[in-house]
Amino acid sequence: MFFMEIVGLNEENIKKISEIKHEEQWVLDYRLNSYKIFKELDMPNYGPSYELDFDKVIYYKNEDNKLNSNWSCINKNVKAEFEKLGVVDSEKYLDGIGVQYESEVIYHNMLEELVKKNVIFTSIEMAMKKYPDLVKKYFSKIVKPTDNKFAALNSAVFSGGSFIYIPPNTTLDRPLQSYFRINSRGMGQFERTLIIVDDNSHLHYVEGCTAPTYSDSSLHAAVVEIYVGKNSSCRYTTIQNWAVNVLNLVTKRALVEENGTMEWIDGNIGSRATMKYPACILKGDNSSGTCITISVATKDQQQDSGARMIHIGKNTTSNIISKSISRLGGNATYRGKVDIKESAVNSKAIVKCDSLILDSASKSDAYPTNVCRNVSSNIEHEATVSRVNEESLFYLMSRGLTMEKATELIVLGFIEKFREELPMEYAVELNQLLKKNL
Repeated sequence: MFFMEIVGLNEENIKKISEIKHEEQWVLDYRLNSYKIFKELDMPNYGPSYELDFDKVIYYKNEDNKLNSNWSCINKNVKAEFEKLGVVDSEKYLDGIGVQYESEVIYHNMLEELVKKNVIFTSIEMAMKKYPDLVKKYFSKIVKPTDNKFAALNSAVFSGGSFIYIPPNTTLDRPLQSYFRINSRGMGQFERTLIIVDDNSHLHYVEGCTAPTYSDSSLHAAVVEIYVGKNSSCRYTTIQNWAVNVLNLVTKRALVEENGTMEWIDGNIGSRATMKYPACILKGDNSSGTCITISVATKDQQQDSGARMIHIGKNTTSNIISKSISRLGGNATYRGKVDIKESAVNSKAIVKCDSLILDSASKSDAYPTNVCRNVSSNIEHEATVSRVNEESLFYLMSRGLTMEKATELIVLGFIEKFREELPMEYAVELNQLLKKNL
């Protein structure tokens, strides 16, 4: 049985990862240069507090899990973990599915009719081998290693993640989905996802994330790059259920061309510390970006999330809706930025941040940065902080509901805008996750 585990961050281990994957020289050079940048960059001076010893992280782990398109060929123990999560059941609702366990993508499957349409859905490593010219055209163009310390770290040690290419004039009827599972103590998972939606095409991609609870911290430091072509649209839906020991420190960004639309639907449940700010660069005229986020911060959790919208093209629009819930001493923070450039004439942005605090020990903060650089554009910003209304609780409890059930109904009403954006099966899953965390 093949087993490999690489602990510690240095050039030798980076070379080992590249050797295991049989990469071309340009990929190794990219990794080593990114590592140099990582060493030069400081840790973020904002966001949650946490301790992280980079020399103790597991940067690569594989337990005889090869990429398969036949679920029956997957290691039985690994397969059992994902079957508990409903992976097999969910596949019937999808046009394609990918599964990553620890450092490697172990399963990929897509409808044959999409293959005939030249749709590509595979791991980033496989794409680098089979479609090198296409990957090189877009890889690391939207998120560079110099962007931040964790983007540089991902660029040095990335393993797994999805590569999706939707050719021109192609619409997928159902979503593509990837599951990411961290299963080991002290594991680092460095997903690298690249999505290209070419002109006049449409994609919905769903990401699910889970991990068991350990006393040791695990790290998920992903980089996601999305290119949305002219007259195209992409929706990226995340339902994360990381355990409370996971540090979720990711960089997600989309570049949107003329008349294109990008939507981030982002659910943050679990993790000890989250730093996640999905971004849209609205480059093309008449392009638009939306980010709808919910964050649930409970005991020992810091959810630092939000969105970034950069308006460059004329007549561009953006919409940020952030919903956060804090309980049992949890800390939920909105951190966002809207920047309407001088070139983005006749543009409009709307930012709405709502926080619900369930007890006196919990906390919610908002740090919006809104900049409009031309007189023909405008930004609307609204923020509210509220507690569970005692009259509402009394009313519901007088109808026979327990305190817990009444609170649950109020919370579900509070996040209704997010839930209504999900397909039914994912809305049901979200309800179950919320019940566990309230």
